[in-house]
Amino acid sequence: MSTRTERIAALAGLAEERIIILDGAMGTMIQRHKPTEADYRAERFATWNQDVKGNNDLLSLTQPDMIKAIHRDYLAAGADVLGTNTFSSTTIAQADYAMQSLARELNVEGARIARHVADQWEAGTGEIKYVAGAIGPTNRTASLSPDVNNPGFRAVDFDELKESYRDAAEGLVEGGADILIVETIFDTLNAKAALFAIEEMFEGMGEKLPIIISGTITDASGRTLSGQTTEAFYNSLRHVKPFAIGLNCALGADQLRQYVAEMSRIAECYVSAYPNAGLPNEFGEYDQTDRQMADLVGEWCDSGLVNLLGGCCGTTPAHIKAIAERARNGSPRQRPQRPRVMRLAGLEPFEAA
Repeated sequence: MSTRTERIAALAGLAEERIIILDGAMGTMIQRHKPTEADYRAERFATWNQDVKGNNDLLSLTQPDMIKAIHRDYLAAGADVLGTNTFSSTTIAQADYAMQSLARELNVEGARIARHVADQWEAGTGEIKYVAGAIGPTNRTASLSPDVNNPGFRAVDFDELKESYRDAAEGLVEGGADILIVETIFDTLNAKAALFAIEEMFEGMGEKLPIIISGTITDASGRTLSGQTTEAFYNSLRHVKPFAIGLNCALGADQLRQYVAEMSRIAECYVSAYPNAGLPNEFGEYDQTDRQMADLVGEWCDSGLVNLLGGCCGTTPAHIKAIAERARNGSPRQRPQRPRVMRLAGLEPFEAA
């Protein structure tokens, strides 16, 4: 069985060889299982004092077999990387369910479940599979006020975010994650807090894991919720020297293409992308078929825009299977050699030649 050190050592070579396939949506697959309030609670949380249905991360503790089955389905579809069921496993996000004290355990168990499935796959096939510890953006923003009458008010500060992210990251590493992915970033300041916490953790560990940074363009303006363009977002975070940086969520592949192309043009590291299966319909469901989505992202593969490719909201193992098959005929993006200059960012990028 491979060790984490061996897997990490092989990762860059794999990215040079071919397009790495990420898995698809966890929430979409959980919804297909139709878990009830009782399923979320199980015996351990039977008397919890408020509803917990919708806290998908809790299922890692109460319905681990369901989460294992979803991971196995994505590996069978061709995924190289499993994202952990920990998108909301921060003390800040878990406060909605009064479950802040469970955040660390949720991260440890989420990573352990994914690592167990990946190890089983390797034992049976000899193929190495990676576990990406998923760190979501929390439900609070450090850059924007939630009170329209008080623009200076913040519901959270940088230090609170940092501590919450540090707790999550430590749990993911303890559980066996190979990679840490800070994803669905709508506020770059939140992401800075997460990345600062991770770097602080690495310093204490005396070891570094690969980091993937993934932002989200919220609408046709081409900006994150906190107002940055794609290039400004990249300039704000490139100092971390991530393994990959890219975009996910909010938009389907057709709408996201121009922003992926922009990231591909500027990023010195590898580029990742995992769009939604189109845009949701009036019922909040995603209608884009696996073949439709594979045709759209297949052009990205042909054009050499990406190194890591998967799916976000609305995607299923069928989508990932179609994407993986299409990506086999594509070429991984070649990293550009950009001149060494000072690159800064506010809402817009700035380059001092």
